Amino acid sequence: MKKILLAILTIMLAATLLTGCGNKKNENDTLVVGMELAYPPFETKDTQGNPTGVSVDFANALGEYLGRSVKIENIAWDGLIPALQTGQVDVVISSMTIKDERREKIDFSKPYAKALLAILANKNSNVNSSEDLNQPGKKVTVKLNSTGHLYAQKNLANAQLITLADESACVTEVAQGKADAFIYDQLTIYRNNQQNPNTTKAIYIPFQSVEYWGVGIKKDNSDLTAKINEFIDKFYAEGGFDQLTEKYLAQEKKVFTELHFQWFFSDVNK
Repeated sequence: MKKILLAILTIMLAATLLTGCGNKKNENDTLVVGMELAYPPFETKDTQGNPTGVSVDFANALGEYLGRSVKIENIAWDGLIPALQTGQVDVVISSMTIKDERREKIDFSKPYAKALLAILANKNSNVNSSEDLNQPGKKVTVKLNSTGHLYAQKNLANAQLITLADESACVTEVAQGKADAFIYDQLTIYRNNQQNPNTTKAIYIPFQSVEYWGVGIKKDNSDLTAKINEFIDKFYAEGGFDQLTEKYLAQEKKVFTELHFQWFFSDVNK
């Protein structure tokens, strides 16, 4: 009888240990984060090809908050939402604007940053505002499924849209005079104008409302959404975005202040 009792206790102890290990493994499960590493200094690669930037640090901080290790999956922009829908990634953190069109496919966290669109125009064009683009014969480059693309589809019905998968290709079309303009966020337009001062001009006149970036989450995952929202509040309260600004965006913050642009991380959730 004692041997039988001992055997039962041994089995129960083993089961308890296995259960404990199982729970621990779930708590430390890898958080797979999808992002397109083609938008410095938010999402890019270092000289060794490793992910780096604002969004990478933000994702790692989120993983630490959740008690999960983080794996970055570099996915082309047009594949990010499908990757989330199919479970290839757990979340998308890739400077993605919260849009109704996207909400039909995925959920979003509360906003963590904001941005406005701007225009990179060919220097010899007569484009000085968004209204100048909505004309027959005008050629406008847009990055596939970007906010600029969605804006152009709704508001530039008279223009010819040149839809490309790569931001640099859009800029090249404008710099070479093959297109009149490229629509993208202010930071990108500023940087590319600085790199192509002899062939392009930047137009910052606001032509749409401020738009917000959020973490993309698979539909109906309310538990994860709630935890990410808690993390965003905590990260703001502890100065996380201030630290990332100092690390990656100090010069850009100075330029934004001089140009009276709204900063990415100012008053987002107030």
